[in-house]
Amino acid sequence: MPLAPEFGQNWIINRRIVYRIAILSFFQQDKNMEKLDIWSENCTVRFGAIDKSDLMTLDAALDFFQEAAISHAENLGVGREAMARTNQLWILSRMSVQVNRRPRYGETVTVRTWPRGGEKLFALRDFDIRDAADNPAVQARSCWLIIDMEKRRPLRPQSIMDTMPLNEGLDALSADSLAGGKAAIGLEERPSLRKAAERRAVYSDADYNGHVNNVSYIRWIEDAIDPVLLEQARQLRLDINYLNEVVPGEVTGIWLSEIDAAGETPPPSYAFAFEGKKEQTQENQAAFRAELRLWR
Repeated sequence: MPLAPEFGQNWIINRRIVYRIAILSFFQQDKNMEKLDIWSENCTVRFGAIDKSDLMTLDAALDFFQEAAISHAENLGVGREAMARTNQLWILSRMSVQVNRRPRYGETVTVRTWPRGGEKLFALRDFDIRDAADNPAVQARSCWLIIDMEKRRPLRPQSIMDTMPLNEGLDALSADSLAGGKAAIGLEERPSLRKAAERRAVYSDADYNGHVNNVSYIRWIEDAIDPVLLEQARQLRLDINYLNEVVPGEVTGIWLSEIDAAGETPPPSYAFAFEGKKEQTQENQAAFRAELRLWR
């Protein structure tokens, strides 16, 4: 995750060449404000968050989620600096995102996030983006690992989760949409992938932790397929597993294949499986796996 902005300052997110500038209301809040079970921000869909369709892109939605998660973690006392004092670090491991409707340019939306308990080594966090009529345009579940910064190994999250709200029964995604489980979807390696692109990680891909940020991988995925498919999509489903870090200078091959999803209800117009393979490692170690479904 990137460095959280300081209170009282504007923050700028670089999305390719275009910049999205947003001033969030929480910058004016006191650091000692009441701890909130659910974090909520009102945001405007700005120019850097859309494509040629005038609609919000998938990576922009995850940008909104990322910033909201950082803000809520700080509010709950488990933000970057608090975790660093105990030599711990949050790492995003999985995410499942359902886009029911892509918000339009200039539309004001409410971005919400809340902790949702734990599942084995995972700390669960949910998100949604709601429109003016309080309908969920985008819904997501994420799975986070707490990492020991020295040993680079995951820790059991229970001691941290015990200090956070459970929000029992408040699920952004149903169990059916999570294959009957609680965690975001885990993805297996798929056969018959073909290499579609190659990305050398650069400065703008990386975040405060020194590795490629989770949203950068979404942009790599978007860039690997025909942009017209994304522009014409009205609904989307993304499942992604972050498997191994990539640092600036490393080369990742983007491999993909089409998925036969004709038996799904409703069947997507297009469906793809992706795997990012680190090309400078033995046996092309997987950096991420993802599946993307598009409905026109």
